[in-house]
Amino acid sequence: MRYTRVVHHGRPRWARLEGGAQDGVAHLLSGSPVDGDPVDVATVPLDGLGRLPPVVPGVFYAVGLNYRAHLDRARELGLAGRPEVGYRASNALVGDGAAIRVPPDLTGQLEAEGELVAVIGAPLRRASREQARAAVFGWTIGNDVSARDWQRTDSSLLRAKNSDTFKPMGPWIETDVDPMAQTTTVRVNGVPAASFATGDMIFDPWEHLVEASRYVTFHPGDVLWLGTGAACPITAGDVVEVEITGIGTLTNPVE
Repeated sequence: MRYTRVVHHGRPRWARLEGGAQDGVAHLLSGSPVDGDPVDVATVPLDGLGRLPPVVPGVFYAVGLNYRAHLDRARELGLAGRPEVGYRASNALVGDGAAIRVPPDLTGQLEAEGELVAVIGAPLRRASREQARAAVFGWTIGNDVSARDWQRTDSSLLRAKNSDTFKPMGPWIETDVDPMAQTTTVRVNGVPAASFATGDMIFDPWEHLVEASRYVTFHPGDVLWLGTGAACPITAGDVVEVEITGIGTLTNPVE
């Protein structure tokens, strides 16, 4: 099943989706399916509705250097021994179709990173692997836009990773998919720039949830971005698509 958040009559609303992005319908819901059991209150065409990030997380967790393509670098930095989880900022989130805006003082390369995102649907603390699996409500797609000069020179990731619009997420949450059996493809202006097996991770989603929940409590609506297998240069004027088979395609222009 697919869920997302849309703008209907100027208000953000949760919706259950049927059909495709162009010809589908949105069943507007009485509340959030992530932490409740809402009912349908109206059905409207999906086309023409404003698109929002499919969830606004209470805490935005993220993983780096989690793909086997980066294993040597992860070992060099001492990150390959155990699953490690960090943070990103929710202010950087935008939905499918929204613009990635290039800061006017940007120096160096801007890059797109297509990522699988786990959406948490139940409290999780000191979890077993089975409990971690059961706590994932569904899966969506993230584009971890990164400014490399700032990442190398700044003492924090505020500008490099968390500038406004640097974290597109969407287009929806898919609840019925095996994420580890999919393929992630990044296209720039319609041309494939990278493609990799989504499941080719050093540590899988549940290993990260088990390890992190030893120290922090996950809550419904939290998200965990799971790293990328490739980074793709982007610049103003480009259109970036991140597709994960079985989930969908996240599309954002760069301005």
